[in-house]
Amino acid sequence: MQVISKISRQKNNPERYNIYLNESYAFAVDESTLIKFGLTKGKILEQFDIDEITYEDEIAKAFNRGLNFLSYQMRSEFEVKKKLLDAGFGEAVVLEAIRKLEKLGFLNDETYSKALLETKKKTAKKGPRAIKQDLMKKGIDKDTQSKVLESFTYEEQVNIAMELAEKTVRANSKKTPMQIKQKVQDLLMRKGYSFSVVYEILDQIRLEREDDDWQHLIELQGDKLWKKYAAKLTGNELRMKTKQALYQKGFPIEVIDRYLDEKEQEANG
Repeated sequence: MQVISKISRQKNNPERYNIYLNESYAFAVDESTLIKFGLTKGKILEQFDIDEITYEDEIAKAFNRGLNFLSYQMRSEFEVKKKLLDAGFGEAVVLEAIRKLEKLGFLNDETYSKALLETKKKTAKKGPRAIKQDLMKKGIDKDTQSKVLESFTYEEQVNIAMELAEKTVRANSKKTPMQIKQKVQDLLMRKGYSFSVVYEILDQIRLEREDDDWQHLIELQGDKLWKKYAAKLTGNELRMKTKQALYQKGFPIEVIDRYLDEKEQEANG
């Protein structure tokens, strides 16, 4: 027969209690476990009682560890489960702790997913495809992913994508319209926007250039190309190679020809 002979509060953790059976230390329990099982001095415990108490206490420890993990920021069930398993808790104990965290409202994948969606939209300007990848990495199930992403309206996607596009346009003032549109397309695709959103943005942005603008742009880019090819080519080969490269960058033929005529006059000059 085993009798609780002493119960003492731990000095370093006042919410934990040391249990002594027949004058010898036996195990420690959380305060909630102490109360749940009515552990008091003089109480008789059978071995199956002890097993049940220690198992319940493991759940309490896992619960507290999970709660502490959640106190820093919102987490998904997948993240909490991994954290607890890595800490050495058993699968059954972890599942019980997670169930308790969910029941008390500390853990909710749908609420977490909605918060993640808003954060990714506002701070990273991400589109649905990229956010879906983020949700997958957090272990969110497909139904919850779909439900949450449905709230990200097409209109909102276009508005956020346009902000990114306008910023890209401002940062690439020395590029041709074709080059800028390519940069916008590449950025929006990387950010996870659909083709329909990308094409709508490309259709909306206006990138007209005046003659003076074209002249300035072609001098900036053309001189580098001319110098590069002139190291190996001369005459018509140099002109055609430079013309081809400038055309691929989006310069109009008439602007290219005028520029090349000037370069050849300088060279022959």
